[in-house]
Amino acid sequence: MRIVRSTETRRTATPAAVMTTLASPTLGDAPHPLWRVEAAPGAPGPLHRIDAPQVWTLTAGTVTVETGTVQGCAVESVALAAGDTLVVPAGRDRRFTPGPDGFTAIVTGPAGMRAAVPAAPDQLVDLAWAA
Repeated sequence: MRIVRSTETRRTATPAAVMTTLASPTLGDAPHPLWRVEAAPGAPGPLHRIDAPQVWTLTAGTVTVETGTVQGCAVESVALAAGDTLVVPAGRDRRFTPGPDGFTAIVTGPAGMRAAVPAAPDQLVDLAWAA
């Protein structure tokens, strides 16, 4: 059994949010990374995709999630509130736009996930908070 104390978590800031690694293969030897996302209002994330499925559960605030694209336009939009859970399939374009109070979510997916933007789908980037 491994305990990851709150003082041991890792924080990674991006222009859109702060990700706090709660457990991962390199933090607590967890086979499935688990992290918290905190996004401020007015800071939509970039349109991107992850090469693995993810599960998002909102714990505070609201967010609009646009998924899938056709010629650069979102084809589905869904609003989530605290307590809602979203399962995003691998390879699905998505953009998270925080509500007026921002949002906080707990997220998980398989270790080794990588991200890409639709304009450069072959340029995969490791998710530092999921390592």
